[in-house]
Amino acid sequence: MSLGPAGASLKPEHADNFEDIEKQFAVKVVQHMETYWKILEKVPGSKLRLTKIDDEIYEHFKKEFPDFDASATINEDDMKSKAGKEQWRNFVNQYENRVDDYNFGTMLRASPTTEYTQTGVIFAVRMQFYAVEVVRNREGLNDWIYEQAHPEEK
Repeated sequence: MSLGPAGASLKPEHADNFEDIEKQFAVKVVQHMETYWKILEKVPGSKLRLTKIDDEIYEHFKKEFPDFDASATINEDDMKSKAGKEQWRNFVNQYENRVDDYNFGTMLRASPTTEYTQTGVIFAVRMQFYAVEVVRNREGLNDWIYEQAHPEEK
């Protein structure tokens, strides 16, 4: 008996409620946000490496998104427009076999000047998170988080 790909025989109209799966996904996303924030409180972003290939991600992102202003608030409508999706898809897919969970959903802060908030996040894939946060870290835009957590060092 051939089983084929996982979920291949699953028909959405006959599926049970996937509330538990959605909850597990939400828990993983929140854990990622909390972990990243805790790391930024312990290490200045400008000294942090998120992946083994941060240098490559940084250079590639700067080449593919030359007008991206890391200090500005991300315009989610532009990011998720037809052209934006295509540009991001081309960027992200180049990391398919190189970065674990490259296309796993996560949350990205829209602005480097704010904490994670209900209205200040964008649903993104992991490579979008890495690309934006590597640039923010390289440009010192996340250092304020460490400084806020360690006011005695100012």
